[in-house]
Amino acid sequence: MSDSIPCGTKRVIDGVERVYYYGYWIKTYEAPASTLEAKKRLIDALTRRLFNHVEHGINIPGRRLDEARAAYDTELDPEMKRVKGSMLAGALFNRATDIFTKLVDLQALGVEIASDNALMRECGRCLQEALTLGKLVLHRSGDEGIDELWGEPFKAFSIPVEAFYESRYNKIALAMRDIDALADALVRTFEHHPMFSGVAELTQQFAAAAHVKSEVLRTDADIFDVWAKFSVAGERLRNYVPTLPENADESQIREAEHGVRLIRQARGLISDVTRARISMPKSSAEFVERCEVFSKAYGR
Repeated sequence: MSDSIPCGTKRVIDGVERVYYYGYWIKTYEAPASTLEAKKRLIDALTRRLFNHVEHGINIPGRRLDEARAAYDTELDPEMKRVKGSMLAGALFNRATDIFTKLVDLQALGVEIASDNALMRECGRCLQEALTLGKLVLHRSGDEGIDELWGEPFKAFSIPVEAFYESRYNKIALAMRDIDALADALVRTFEHHPMFSGVAELTQQFAAAAHVKSEVLRTDADIFDVWAKFSVAGERLRNYVPTLPENADESQIREAEHGVRLIRQARGLISDVTRARISMPKSSAEFVERCEVFSKAYGR
C-alpha cells in the first residue's frame, strides 16, 4: 500500500498535517515567508545546529578566515590538514553568517539588497566553499562525516524557505529509516536471549520516542513531553543490566559485557541520528555488522 503513495503526499492524520516519504508520515510545519530576515534566522539556526553535532574546535570566528586559510594551505601532514580544513570550513560558515546578518540589518534600514549584490555573492561563495570542505569534518562521535548538515545552510541561502522545509522532511524520513534499522538489529540480537530479557521492549520504546523527537521542532509546544520521553527511554536502555546465571563462567561474563557494549552503542547512535535529523549510513551499517558478529560468536 505504502509503495503506491508518492513521496511528498500530504494528509491530515489525527488532526495533524503530515507528509509522506519512504514509508513515514512526518509532521509538517508552516514555513515562514521567504525574506532575507527569515533566511537569516534559518541560517543562524542551521549553523548553530551544525557546530553542535560536529567535532570540537572547528567553530572558528569569521574574522579569522584569512588565518584559517593560511594554516590550511601551508599544512603538509594529511591528518593535520584534514582538521585544519575543518576549521577553515567553520570560519567560512561564520563569515557567511556575518555577511548575511549585516545585509539583513541594512535591509531593515530601508536599503534594497538585490540578489546579485556583491556581498550576497560573497556570502554564497563562502557557503559553497564551506560545503566542499565539509566533507573533511567528522561527527562529534568521530565515526563518520555528516555532509548533509554542511549542505543545509547553503541550501537555505540558495532556495526559497518553503522549498528548504520540504527538503528537510525527506532527510527526516531517512533518519527514521536508520533508527528503525538500528533498533531492528538490536532486537534481532537479543529478543530470544535469556540473559538480555527485556532489551527488545526497551529498544522499541526508545525507537518510538526517537521517531517523534526527530520530527518535532524545539519550538513546538509538545517539546517538553517529547524530549523527556526520549531522554528517559534512552536512559533505561543505557542503564540496562543483563541477568547472569548463578555461578556464571568467564565466557558468560564476556558475553554479557559484549552485549552491554552493543546496547550502549545502539543507544548512542540512535541518539546521534535523532538529534542531527539526518541519516548516518556508514555508522548504522557498521553497527548492524557488529550485531551479526555477536550473534555468530555466541551462537544466537
